[in-house]
Amino acid sequence: MHRLAVAVAVLSVAAPFAAAQTSTWNIDPAHSSVDFTVKHLALSNVHGHFGGLKGSLTLNESDITKSTVAVTIDTTTIDTGVQMRDNDLKSPNYFDVSQFPTATFTSTTVSGSAGHLTVNGNLTLHGVSRPVTLDVDGPNGPINGMDKKPHAGYSASTKLKRKDFGIGAKTPDNVVSDEITLTIDLDVAKQ
Repeated sequence: MHRLAVAVAVLSVAAPFAAAQTSTWNIDPAHSSVDFTVKHLALSNVHGHFGGLKGSLTLNESDITKSTVAVTIDTTTIDTGVQMRDNDLKSPNYFDVSQFPTATFTSTTVSGSAGHLTVNGNLTLHGVSRPVTLDVDGPNGPINGMDKKPHAGYSASTKLKRKDFGIGAKTPDNVVSDEITLTIDLDVAKQ
């Protein structure tokens, strides 16, 4: 009985430390975005932007490789600065936002160390899920924000093929390149 009491006492003391090793950081949508670059007519780069990001990072403070991230992107917010093009991108010709109003990314593995990470995960876009690898710099911070919570920043990039996700399948590559570069900037606040 004495051993049981000692074990319970040790567990009750250790439990707060185990819980303290992870923390949840929610995305600040006002300061986070997904930007993309695509080549038009093999001549110039067209830039676009998605806002409306939601999600969280579960940070394992003792082992960053055990951290996870989940993000939802509002595809209806696509903005290239040209309304006619944005309307076409929202149509069934490309993103079909009426049927697929969101895209999601869920991490599967994290490797590296603080400062530079590789995050593998599944991107679901236009109803298609594919594995992608993000090259991540960060965290920057933390710094206390206006909300009095610690904030940290992460920047990530990846390249993907639009046709792998069925986006613009009828558009020739010499009109809009198949390869898209994504740049993700996240401001996350500790909860």
